[in-house]
Amino acid sequence: MTESEFNRLADETLARIEQSLDGCDADIDYETNGGVLELSFGNGSKIIVNRQTAAQEIWVAAKSGGYHFLWREGAWRGTRDGEELFAALGRYASEQAGERVSF
Repeated sequence: MTESEFNRLADETLARIEQSLDGCDADIDYETNGGVLELSFGNGSKIIVNRQTAAQEIWVAAKSGGYHFLWREGAWRGTRDGEELFAALGRYASEQAGERVSF
């Protein structure tokens, strides 16, 4: 995949996460800054989602750990377990929000 294709996919992914948060009832604020999306929870915890252009991955830092996602089979998949990004992010956010969050 070219760098421009990767950046397009990563930007679309970050925008989808933002749209999901706009419609979410959980106490989650977010801020975007140059390919980095920071989710802030009511309990003071955070999740950071950012693109790593050189590795062509999306990285997620959550309370439960750090995760890398690579585009394959038409979705962002975890490099360790193959879990799909939006399902994993929903689980991480639900744990930190104390209520169900889906993307």
